[in-house]
Amino acid sequence: MSFPSWPAPLDRRRWLHSVAAATLTTRVAKASPRPALTIRFSHVVAEETPKGLAVQRFQALVEQRSDGRIEVLHYPGAQLYGDQDEMQALQLGAVEMLAPSLSKFGRIGFPEFELFDLPFLFNDAREVRRITEGAIGRRLLKGLSRHGLVGLGFFDNGFKQMSANRPLLAPADFKGLRMRVQASRVIAAQMRALGAQPVNLGFSETRRALANGVVDGTENPVSNFWTQGMHEVQSDLTLTQHGYLGYAVIVNQRFWASLAEGDRALLAQAMHEATDYGNQISEAQNSKALAALRVAGTTRIHVPTGAQRAQLRRAVESVHLALERRIGTAWMQAIRGAL
Repeated sequence: MSFPSWPAPLDRRRWLHSVAAATLTTRVAKASPRPALTIRFSHVVAEETPKGLAVQRFQALVEQRSDGRIEVLHYPGAQLYGDQDEMQALQLGAVEMLAPSLSKFGRIGFPEFELFDLPFLFNDAREVRRITEGAIGRRLLKGLSRHGLVGLGFFDNGFKQMSANRPLLAPADFKGLRMRVQASRVIAAQMRALGAQPVNLGFSETRRALANGVVDGTENPVSNFWTQGMHEVQSDLTLTQHGYLGYAVIVNQRFWASLAEGDRALLAQAMHEATDYGNQISEAQNSKALAALRVAGTTRIHVPTGAQRAQLRRAVESVHLALERRIGTAWMQAIRGAL
């Protein structure tokens, strides 16, 4: 198997305080000086995002319910591994758990996960959860076993918005822009269909690339845009609500099989509860971030009209057809039937 400043300190303290109020604030003291099992959980986004908060909830639940016997070490913000190497790190046992974006699974042999990258596929979070919490989601997670992975659930980070140093309200506005994308054929095709040039960059590299003019714009949920300080280097954010960003929580299959049955049950239940928690707060976190952006005043915020969104949607219809040809009609029919 192979896998191919923040604004002013006062504003930051207020943001962190609001986040802290939304998550667990106490930890149970460990019953023994040394945990019997340590789980390293790595991801690339900030602690204050929905994913970061969900991992913190998982960490607290596991350590509480195991009386400190199981320790979860949380490494956010690409502290250990970035977009390009985290999958290999999991394969090699350098970490035990990841929550990669769904876009990353296509390039390691799961093109059906690219469904989530399709622009204008979902209207709202309820539609997304019909997929992730239903039969299609269970089928997608089960399929990961063919490459030695175990899927434990889906984290929700909400819908993506477009940013650049000008409004992006029509396909003509994208012409000539270099837009940062994840390593996703679907997202790259989306940008080309809109008239932009896609540039594949790791998430942790994006803000610097925007600041230095390596790329002109990108797409992100507002919580990522805010916590990464992109509002300091992007003058315009357009609330296109065009695509969904979610993550799959995965563990190495060999590691999972090595655990006692009771520990697997404890971890699975804690992840189930942490996922519910993270998904419940994702919309609120994006709303808080948008409010903070408006207060910061560094970025102009634009809301497309219905006609403008329809024009953008028409421009990317070819992306849906191309994916259907690549993965077959069965998956597309299943998605449409579920929606």
